Amino acid sequence: FIREAPNQMGNSSNVTFGQAYGYFLKSHDFDPDERDEVRFVEDDELAYIMLRYRQCHDYWHTLTGLPPTVLGELGLKWLELFQTGLPIAALSSTVGSLRLDPDEKHILMEHYLPWALEQSRNMNTSLLNVYYEKEFDTPLLELRARINVEPAPSSF
Repeated sequence: FIREAPNQMGNSSNVTFGQAYGYFLKSHDFDPDERDEVRFVEDDELAYIMLRYRQCHDYWHTLTGLPPTVLGELGLKWLELFQTGLPIAALSSTVGSLRLDPDEKHILMEHYLPWALEQSRNMNTSLLNVYYEKEFDTPLLELRARINVEPAPSSF
């Protein structure tokens, strides 16, 4: 869905990351300020890292073009797991896969999983190291190129 946003907003090379992110939020009726508080993490610094991890999730949807569907979330969780090694990403990506029907499992295993592994190997930086709020005026294609991330596959 987000892959279509640049086409709906005009020349895709001119669409900024902020425009694409805003389109993603609006089209899915998401509000980034409605995220739950971090619980069960006593250390303030670790709690902030988990909060930032949650805040970045929708930025990653925008960068990757993955939709907020069960299958899209799982593709993103595999990328998060390869990028961060966080146990929550491991749990989500493996247990969440149990909810998929055979066709969705095929798409995940044959398309999204190899894509996520390749992207994590090729990226120039960890996705958590990007200051996304300072990138809102950056063209989406330029930001993807700088990070070296390609949109997730969409044709199966």
